[in-house]
Amino acid sequence: MAVDWGTITVGRIALRETFPVSETGGTSPTLSVEGQEASPDLSRAEIYQLHENLLALEVGKIQPVTFSDKEERNGYYRVASVSAAVTDYQADLILCDWKLDLDRVGAENETDLQSRLTGAVRANDFSLSGEKTHAPALSHYGYYTGATSPTSMTRTGTDGSLTLYRNIPAAVSPRWGATAAGALTGRVRVMSDGLELEGCQHSMAPDAWSLGNGLVALTPTSSAGVFDVQSYSAGAFRSKLWRATVASAGPVWDSASILRNDLEMCRVRLTASRSPGRVVLDLTLRRGSRLVEGYLQSGSSATLAVALVAAETNVNTAASGYLTATSNDASGNRFVCGSAHTFTGSTNGTLTKTSTTTLDFFLGAVIGGGSAVSGDAALDLRNQYIGFMAEQTYGVRR
Repeated sequence: MAVDWGTITVGRIALRETFPVSETGGTSPTLSVEGQEASPDLSRAEIYQLHENLLALEVGKIQPVTFSDKEERNGYYRVASVSAAVTDYQADLILCDWKLDLDRVGAENETDLQSRLTGAVRANDFSLSGEKTHAPALSHYGYYTGATSPTSMTRTGTDGSLTLYRNIPAAVSPRWGATAAGALTGRVRVMSDGLELEGCQHSMAPDAWSLGNGLVALTPTSSAGVFDVQSYSAGAFRSKLWRATVASAGPVWDSASILRNDLEMCRVRLTASRSPGRVVLDLTLRRGSRLVEGYLQSGSSATLAVALVAAETNVNTAASGYLTATSNDASGNRFVCGSAHTFTGSTNGTLTKTSTTTLDFFLGAVIGGGSAVSGDAALDLRNQYIGFMAEQTYGVRR
């Protein structure tokens, strides 16, 4: 008779709960759980990715945890320790035995998530004060910023309708609630070979990964320096190809690594050889954002640029820190790009900076084009890029 095992989900990782859960109480309650995954049922690739995801769990980091068979244990925990062992019987059977020790922060009904938003406005050459925005999980409630409340808007993506809070008061760390399962909604994802990754310690090919937050999807292509930046609009992702160049040449990436992989933000770093030195490109995506953020670096001074592969007409508004199309595309949207620092603009979707070793930039789409709602217009997106703050999420008892 087949056994219908329960499931424990720790952050992004879904595990088969095959053995008992043990707990200790007192002032520092802990939970220990262990289990076993096998191929078959999972594929060999899934077993090894699961093993890597477990070992990539960051000790001390808060994680939402849910149980299919023990819902009363659902809540927020910090990872205290993790171990996993793979036994590979070659073509016959592969086993992954794992164990987790978790420090309990609190049940989902008694825990607030606190988003600590820190840092000054992004340094820029345009005297811009920016707009401070924040997007909690899609399925959140009770968003609180003290005596001063922000405004809000809704953005619709593949996960559903997400609330973006605008004009966050200064020196405030918003608090909000969510079920442990709800905390995962609207998250940013790093995918490799079709599997979602947890943490940062992973083997990842430079052309076999993607970033996504339900509003924007970013993938590399086989062409040197070219990325597919897709924006969700009218029920589908709409694609635009962008090319990053150094001295007019698109880098051929030698490696890809993950710098940050949290529910609220993910960052991937690409590295390529250059004679002399190297080229590095950091690509960042935030929860609720319509923009991919980039930071291109060259070991020696050169002309750095980012351009649409298929040119589109725009007015050269580089003096204001951004460019956007003058008319809607076939999907009713307009491209937008820009930088926090002075650059040379064009009228065909290209931004360039000469004799430099660094170029920061953002890429995205104005959803709705000339009829974009407040918060999604080109100037709004530029201001949000300037105003983006560092974010770290903590669990606090109510």
